Amino acid sequence: MQLPVWFEIGSFVALGVILLIDLLLVVKRPHEPSMKEAGLWVAFYVALAMVFAVAMFGFAGPEYGGQFIAGWVTEYSLSIDNLFVFIIIMARFAVPRKYQQEVLMVGIIIALVLRGIFIALGAVVIEQFSWVFYIFGAFLLWTAWKQAKDEGEDEEEGAENKLVARLRKVVPMSEKFDGGKLRTTVDGKKVFTPMLIVFVTIGMTDLLFAVDSIPAIFGLTQSAFIVFTANIFALMGLRQLYFLLGGLMNRLIYLKHALSVILAFIGVKLVLHAMHVNELPFINNGQHIEWAPEIPTFVSLAVIVGTILVAVVASLMTPAAQRSKLDARLEEDSRKSYSDAE
Repeated sequence: MQLPVWFEIGSFVALGVILLIDLLLVVKRPHEPSMKEAGLWVAFYVALAMVFAVAMFGFAGPEYGGQFIAGWVTEYSLSIDNLFVFIIIMARFAVPRKYQQEVLMVGIIIALVLRGIFIALGAVVIEQFSWVFYIFGAFLLWTAWKQAKDEGEDEEEGAENKLVARLRKVVPMSEKFDGGKLRTTVDGKKVFTPMLIVFVTIGMTDLLFAVDSIPAIFGLTQSAFIVFTANIFALMGLRQLYFLLGGLMNRLIYLKHALSVILAFIGVKLVLHAMHVNELPFINNGQHIEWAPEIPTFVSLAVIVGTILVAVVASLMTPAAQRSKLDARLEEDSRKSYSDAE
């Protein structure tokens, strides 16, 4: 893919400025956004991604433009799945609604840094070793199987894992939050607030999701530029989406199943690609396996979008009486957390 240097540099500069403005707004005016405010921001970021997609079609052609859209939709879907875990973390630690934007913004920055590192490493490894596609494919198939079986136990335990429990014991910490501060003064001594635990938990969650999501998008494109920009666009507006969806998040009961289907599809696509470019001597004598088909980008895009649409429609059509376990668990966690905080 040949893109003008000014386009690549300009894209990163523009996205960096937008993220910086977003961060400054959160720091200067912490608040719980209204549905209208959150909706306008989400619409702005989605429209921005579409404008960038049109630019990709114009500068790089339909193949790479399609790869960006497929990658963005996949990463956006996986990022929405992150929100389920963020909701549990916020409820478990009783983070005041007014300061949840700040926590989410820090989480997004951590995610960007971690994904940037994984993308750089992944691009180098793919360039040097084509057989890594076998590993990525197998990993995604395992992740898909695990996701299909998941009933929320890992997420429920995620807020109180061993590292967090140890941190509570060795770090002086106050019992209550002090606004959005990381440190406060108690009896004349400087101590950390529970916000530290929240940030650590969000950071570890981001790390786990980065490990899952980066192989997924490399299964759709090998362009590091597309991978990174798709991840940035997927993470932008995520905090506003958190407040916009609200209770609707708990009704998307089939989203996890849809994501498991998507990850399995990309896993198969990666294995087929690995067979097509095979260089391993113990597989087909190190020769390319010509009969292994390469799945076109437009087919990948159709499968990803179609699977998500089916999951969303099926979730919204499910009677309210059949709420997910997540919904009931969130209510219980919220009651316990706020009871403890009082």
